Amino acid sequence: MHLNPTLRDVTARIVARSAITRNAYLDRMSAARAAGPARTHLSCSGQAHAYAGAGADQPTLAREAGGNLGIVTAYNDMLSAHRPFETYPELIRSAARAVGGTAQVAGGVPAMCDGVTQGAVGMELSLFSRDVIAMAAAVALSHDVFDAAVFLGVCDKIVPGLVIAAQAFGHLPAVFLPAGPMTSGLPNDEKAKVRQQFAEGKVDRAALMAAEMAAYHGPGTCTFYGTANSNQMLMEIMGLHLPGASFVNPGTELRAALTRAGAQRALEITALGQDYMPTCRILDERAFVNGIVGLMATGGSTNHLIHLIAMARVGGILLDWQDFSDLSAITPLVARVYPNGLADVNHFHAAGGLAYVIGELLGAGLLHPDTQTVAGPGLARYTREPKLIDGALVWQEGPGKSVNAQILRPAAAPFQSSGGLKKLSGSLGEAVIKVSAVAPEHHLVEAPVRVFDDQAAVKEAFKAGEFTGDTIVVVRFQGPRANGMPELHSLTPVLSILQGRGLKVALVTDGRMSGASGKVPAAIHVCPEALDGGPIARLRDGDLLRLDAVSGRLDILTPGVLDRAPVTADLTAHQTGLGRELFGCFRAHVGPATAGASVFFGGEDAD
Repeated sequence: MHLNPTLRDVTARIVARSAITRNAYLDRMSAARAAGPARTHLSCSGQAHAYAGAGADQPTLAREAGGNLGIVTAYNDMLSAHRPFETYPELIRSAARAVGGTAQVAGGVPAMCDGVTQGAVGMELSLFSRDVIAMAAAVALSHDVFDAAVFLGVCDKIVPGLVIAAQAFGHLPAVFLPAGPMTSGLPNDEKAKVRQQFAEGKVDRAALMAAEMAAYHGPGTCTFYGTANSNQMLMEIMGLHLPGASFVNPGTELRAALTRAGAQRALEITALGQDYMPTCRILDERAFVNGIVGLMATGGSTNHLIHLIAMARVGGILLDWQDFSDLSAITPLVARVYPNGLADVNHFHAAGGLAYVIGELLGAGLLHPDTQTVAGPGLARYTREPKLIDGALVWQEGPGKSVNAQILRPAAAPFQSSGGLKKLSGSLGEAVIKVSAVAPEHHLVEAPVRVFDDQAAVKEAFKAGEFTGDTIVVVRFQGPRANGMPELHSLTPVLSILQGRGLKVALVTDGRMSGASGKVPAAIHVCPEALDGGPIARLRDGDLLRLDAVSGRLDILTPGVLDRAPVTADLTAHQTGLGRELFGCFRAHVGPATAGASVFFGGEDAD
């Protein structure tokens, strides 16, 4: 099978750039594998402590008769996407026993909902929670009594945090077990319309509440294609899910069968058997390139321009935004899922889903076909679909064509010829933009700026009727070092209203936008951030700015701006309250967005 030359070249430069760090990582993983699980070397007292809560599995553990799975769970029953995980541990233990193994809950990790904290103080802990999750999972696995791990997580920061931990324990096999999306409720575009009507004062809070409850109505992932569902796509295309596992609804027999099969597959690929497949062999440079291509082909979340960099770097792989931009340029957009279209992820799955997308991209030479996966060697396995036939789980050939051309199209006749995300650079610094949901007439915005230091001030200015002409709204001091890099998705209704009035409008920020953000052009993750004295800290109201998503430029047009001293902001209000005082060390040591905005790589650049 041929490979696209750009795909091949980008992969080769990542391999070359990462050679020293990747080899050092693989050496550490080889040493960890050679040492083996420590339970065989524990004292009798240590083993008794490890097995005391295992109930009927105690004798099996004591005899070391089979592999032992460590379950790392992000269960809580406030987060709808994670509600189904309540019953997974017993299901996994039962599946393990059926093949002579055991499973123990190694530990839990926090899981916050960005939907709950959107526009609120808690959002300032959201990005940092990813690294907390990674550290919590590391603590869970540090007992070193497991032959493999299964990770239960779905949502925004949870899966990236768990992948970081899986990389740190890369000598162990790891299977990610998803919960699946909630069934379709109120269509996402209708929900967005009610939100906009509420922002304009056309409907009351009761109408807004009714719409929100009809959209978010039960267990499972939110049905729009934001960060959570982008996570699921990545885990499948990168080989950490079983084929077809991502978008099967909770509470179904097929969902339960896939969970059991995932647990048993994790036991099959331990070092105890002949099919040993550690995470460090699955998550190589080719797997990350495949993940980036999948993100571009489906119009996935901008958050992954941060998360994928951090996820890769723990495994010694050095990605940068130029890699994303170059791969986006060759990747056709083959899916339209809200906010990039009207369909939700259930419609996407029914139209052919990931099996179709992977098949199309493989056929076009846009994916590495020879990657390792938890299901076995080769990505072609992921063009097959799981089915329950007479109670038995089997995989059959996936769809050869799209069932709905408004949702999925072939790579040869895509919705657009390039992917959904793009790097911007210029005199304002570096940034990224999601263009898959932005109409072409809004890809270029040249307008005076209005500068704000927080999103609440933007909303107040809107209510006061201050936006009367074309405007680029600049919201600064939202970077990782300033206040944890919150998402500014709650500004979407306001900016959409202005755009709907015929104004040219855009957002520029050193903060983030939700993976659900859509039609308003937004240059986000601006680096250097304002707190570091970047050019964004030198802007004043009225300065002229050009955002050009076509040429990939973000430029200050007003002369003399870079000669000004950067402004400072009083950020003391962001340093305490709702636990923020505990995260001062994170704000002090976090690295830039270009290096994954992680405390693990504080002060590092992307190169």
